[in-house]
Amino acid sequence: MKQVTLSAIKREKTGKEISKKLRKQGLIPAIVYGPRFQPLPIAVKFNELESILIKHKGETLLFNLELSDGEPSKIQAILKDYQTHPITDKIIHIDFLAIHEEETITLDIPLEFLGKPVGISKGGVLEILLHELTIECLPSNIPDKIYIDISNLDVGDVLHVKDIKVPEGIKVINDPEETVLTIVAEAVEGTEEETEETSE
Repeated sequence: MKQVTLSAIKREKTGKEISKKLRKQGLIPAIVYGPRFQPLPIAVKFNELESILIKHKGETLLFNLELSDGEPSKIQAILKDYQTHPITDKIIHIDFLAIHEEETITLDIPLEFLGKPVGISKGGVLEILLHELTIECLPSNIPDKIYIDISNLDVGDVLHVKDIKVPEGIKVINDPEETVLTIVAEAVEGTEEETEETSE
């Protein structure tokens, strides 16, 4: 898992009005919480965070939050959740989950599919139903992505969660029978009309 550094400041006060003032200053209100960790209100620079998310789009990141409040301190965390503005779609609040090296955490990891299914060349259509996998593991075992080779899938084949091979030390939380993707036969145009004509 890639590590990135993000500067942050502690928020002494909280509330809607304080949050509005922070956003006008180019800051995003955030909270850091986790097991054995007292919730800590912070704020991070919007431009700095946006640059990181654009550069590492689709990757799972470990944030080293650098706090400068008297003596500098660092908190390791992952981005657990965020809220966006309904109109501008900009991030307006973030939840960071503080992690500890010896404690397992649960998080969603993006799936990346490799290869072109043989069923596509036969006219099949790839339907992806699951884009992330929920896993539980130690922070040191968190993968950037989970890669799945789908080149051997034919028309009619279905890939379930139980079919995915994950690295050692990772426990999958999803239902084993949950469908990840399938290769379906492409519908032939005019079939419905021909059926209607035949039944008349």
